[in-house]
Amino acid sequence: MVELNQPLPPPVPSADLRRRLAERRSAPAQALTAPGPSDAEIDEILTLGARTPDHGKLFPWRFVVLGPRTRAEIAEKLAVLAELRDKPAKDQAVLAKLTAAPVTLLVISVPVPNAKPVWEQQLSAGAVCMNLEHAAGAFGYSASWITDWYSYDPQGAGLFGVQEGETVAGFIHIGTLAEPALERPRPDLSLKVTRLP
Repeated sequence: MVELNQPLPPPVPSADLRRRLAERRSAPAQALTAPGPSDAEIDEILTLGARTPDHGKLFPWRFVVLGPRTRAEIAEKLAVLAELRDKPAKDQAVLAKLTAAPVTLLVISVPVPNAKPVWEQQLSAGAVCMNLEHAAGAFGYSASWITDWYSYDPQGAGLFGVQEGETVAGFIHIGTLAEPALERPRPDLSLKVTRLP
């Protein structure tokens, strides 16, 4: 046990974590295939994902673990809803992203009324999504954090059990890629960073 007022040991750099952060890349959701995480790995991924700033111990989010059968059944219903939308062919095409991966973790933002600002609670749900991506990567899997039209469509979101006052923070699709995801352009930090003395 560390005694009070004793100096803490100096920080220990982690080359593995730095490499993970430097190489992080979202996978194309429709390209994710088996193998995916086991039930035990999913439990640990969720545990790691939940270690996020939660604004006053509110835990303003919840998880839904979606297996392939459930997603296939929901996708069939979403395809019917897509027919009623402005761009039915496009909206049906994105359903392939929902059904491809072995496992999908749905993060639902559940703000606690009359507590911290709702925006901060929603940010907490977003932080959970990013933690889940990193946790999946720690197990060697690839992941894709996405939303699509059904996240914002009340009937579509309702098929996933999203209730009034809740919103979809993200679908985290997890699986394996046959080849590494392509790199994409990154921001020029000189245009994004202000340094104040």
